[in-house]
Amino acid sequence: MAFYWSFGTVLLLLAITAPAALAFGFGGASMARSKIAPLRWFGKGYISVVRGVPDIAFFLFFVLALDIFFEWLRHEWKCPEWTDNIWQGNDFVVCDIAKLPLGNAPQWVHETYGFFLAVLTFAIVFGAFAANVLYGAMRAVPRTQLETAEAYGMTQRQVYWRILVPQMWVFALPGLSNLWMVLIKATPLLFLLGVEDIVYWARELGGAKTARFTDYPHPDWRMWYFLFLLVFYLAFTRVSEIVLDKLMLKLTHGQATMAGEAQRKAAA
Repeated sequence: MAFYWSFGTVLLLLAITAPAALAFGFGGASMARSKIAPLRWFGKGYISVVRGVPDIAFFLFFVLALDIFFEWLRHEWKCPEWTDNIWQGNDFVVCDIAKLPLGNAPQWVHETYGFFLAVLTFAIVFGAFAANVLYGAMRAVPRTQLETAEAYGMTQRQVYWRILVPQMWVFALPGLSNLWMVLIKATPLLFLLGVEDIVYWARELGGAKTARFTDYPHPDWRMWYFLFLLVFYLAFTRVSEIVLDKLMLKLTHGQATMAGEAQRKAAA
């Protein structure tokens, strides 16, 4: 049953991470085009740094770094009387009530906390890629339309939210579609982050059956479990492609783009 529930874990990860990464990406793209220099430097730096480092390095780094950061915040809040150095050699030592999760917490709390760190890590990493896509989409919106809105008396804020943001999605969707597919394929990294996902249980169950049935009918049962995962991911990506194609048709309707022009000619 844990193997079946692990599929829910993967789907829940995608359901939470996708909008969270999009929020990180939108914030990063907005800062990257900001007229305020520190915000612009931070936005472009966030995009460049995360995109320039292998994903696996960031996944392993952020989980550890976020765990230490959250425990340090709790330590400063709950144990202000602490006088010892929290860094003792290579060890990070905080007071007992500041540990996350607490040692006497139920198992589900430990699992939920680990899942939360994994979701936040996925959102930060894929948010940088989303920011790069959205930044390019914002720049793809014709400048003449923004200038026309300004000529009609719109403020910069109104131009941004009423003209730029609604029109950028048609330019961003192809890149975001590819990013969604990469996110789906990256979910097995949960296994490396300590979350018992479908890859973990496929290995465990396949290994257990292999140890029990060494000769009949197959020498290594893990092959069949991983083959099932292959079919699952292929089917999931195919469904995603169908949904994204329909969304693209909806977004391009009435737009001054090649896809929008093709729809107008087909209707005529």
